[in-house]
Order: sequence, then C-alpha cells, then structure tokens
Amino acid sequence: TSPTLEDLDDFRLSCRYGDLDDVTTFLARFPTAARAADDAGNTAAHMAAANGHVEVLNVLIAAGADPAAANAAGATPMHWAALNAQLGAVEALFKAGGARLIDVRDGSGRSPLGVAEQSGWDEGARWMVERMDISDAAAEEGEAEEDETVSGRDIDVEIQDAEGGVARMATGS
Repeated sequence: TSPTLEDLDDFRLSCRYGDLDDVTTFLARFPTAARAADDAGNTAAHMAAANGHVEVLNVLIAAGADPAAANAAGATPMHWAALNAQLGAVEALFKAGGARLIDVRDGSGRSPLGVAEQSGWDEGARWMVERMDISDAAAEEGEAEEDETVSGRDIDVEIQDAEGGVARMATGS
C-alpha cells in the first residue's frame, strides 16, 4: 500500500519537529517517502534541514532523499538550512551532495551561500566559502592552478542578489 496525502503531511511534520522515532518507523513502512514532496515541492529533507534536525536529515538521506531536491521556488534543503542558520544541516547536506550544493541557484537567483550572507549568517557563509570548489570557476576564466584549495587562504567574496545588489565578505585563515 501507499501512504495517503495525510500520512505524508504527518511524516513531513515529524521531520520538521525532529521526531526521529516517527520518521524511522514511517520510512520502514514507506521507504519511498524520503523523496516525496508536497504541493509546493517541499520534501522531508527541506523540513529537517530548515529546523536543524541533523539525525533526521541523515536518516532521510540514507533512505534516498535527494540533498539537491528543489521545491517550486527552486530552493533546496541547503537554502532552507542557510536561511535558518543551521550549520549542522548544511554540513550533513554538503557531506551527502558535495560542494555543488553551495552554488545552486533558486528561482530568485540566490545560492545557499547568498542566502547565508543576505541573512547575516556570517559563520555559515564562511563555512561554505571555505569548502567551495573554486577550481572549476577559475578554470572557466583561465585562472586555475593545479590542486588549488581554499583552505588556509584569505578569500574575498562578492555575492550578487537577484536585484543586482552586491554583498562583500572576506574570510581569513
């Protein structure tokens, strides 16, 4: 049998509130629920990430949740974690989906890094900048060096929002 829409709504609420027992019990019965989305495209991973429920998020990812799942607005779970300053969730999503998640743009043109910066979450923005894979972007501009890493260097970052505003940030080692 398949879960009802009400069952799935309850499941997403369990993820939102961090009820690990309910989440694991529901996934044991309906394993595909880890990837299910509501009418707005929000998944259980969005709910867990936004509220910093790292254990729930890890269970969802292990059950097949997509760390890069975008909702109808183009926001991923990492966007929601960044908006709510949930470093543990950002770390779990990064571990599951890699550096590419840091620069995924939502429908407004904002990346999780941009969301962190715009919301004043400097700790999260620095964490993401330190883990960005800048070699691909630099290679496109002809500036890549072999084995280039961000860690241990001072980096100046400019983040442009959808309205064209620019925020500047520097990280230090």
